Amino acid sequence: MKIFVTGVRGQLGHDVVKELEKRGIEAVGVDIQEMDITDGGSVEKVIKAAAPDKVIHCAAYTAVDAAEDNEEACRKVNADGPRNIARVCRELDIPMLYISSDYVFDGKGSAGWKPDDVCNPQSVYGLTKYEGELAVKELLDKYFIVRITWTFGVNGKNFVKTMLNLSKNHDTIRVVNDQFGSPSYTYDLAKLLVDMVLTDRYGIYHATNEGIASWYDFACAIFREAGIEMNVVPVTTEEYGAKAKRPANSRMDKEKLVENGFHRLPTWQDALARYIKALQEAGFFEEAGIARQS
Repeated sequence: MKIFVTGVRGQLGHDVVKELEKRGIEAVGVDIQEMDITDGGSVEKVIKAAAPDKVIHCAAYTAVDAAEDNEEACRKVNADGPRNIARVCRELDIPMLYISSDYVFDGKGSAGWKPDDVCNPQSVYGLTKYEGELAVKELLDKYFIVRITWTFGVNGKNFVKTMLNLSKNHDTIRVVNDQFGSPSYTYDLAKLLVDMVLTDRYGIYHATNEGIASWYDFACAIFREAGIEMNVVPVTTEEYGAKAKRPANSRMDKEKLVENGFHRLPTWQDALARYIKALQEAGFFEEAGIARQS
């Protein structure tokens, strides 16, 4: 068994490769240095040379605000990239797992989004991720589309690291309190994705850690778990201001996971505690010069 993984220098791709290796499965990991997903010729050459049994596509353009001013670049990565990969997977007759996002929905209401709910993206990022989904569905029968939210991992940038780094120079920060979702640890997601890709239970899934929080709730929990005193002030999305529109409701219904024999992930609070411990063991706090009270 050999599995090809894109975006290995990012949070999720990094953890997917580690999980595959942990299980004794050969992983061929690439990032833009090894394969430009926007170049169909490069994609065909690199994937065919690797001759994998399956592909897990984690690479993406994730700068949500920057995407509003760089739609063409964002579309090349998030829509054309998956299409290029899916085209090769079709030719090789191998399954593809594509990572998508809660941003494909309009964020209205308070119910958990189900995998077959109507998509209505409100940002360039969300639109291009949805276009990526459409390309995969158009070209392949053997595919997984997995929508994830609010990710954090040891490798790469994320909200947790941003909050912790802000503590070096701030004693008060403002965090949005009217957007709700599920913080998700890429270590946990990676285990689920590998479980999934080793089956033929194809389709669209939602995968997050369990539990719901606002960004404000999440920030408070981060500082509490890290033992850092911080005055966190709740603000509305409108007060905070951002170029791209964010979904107010990123609650995801994960019942389909259970229906298809997959396990729900641990709570986000449990995941955060393990993540802070992992950062500590990796020397993150010392290297970043972050003082902790406990």
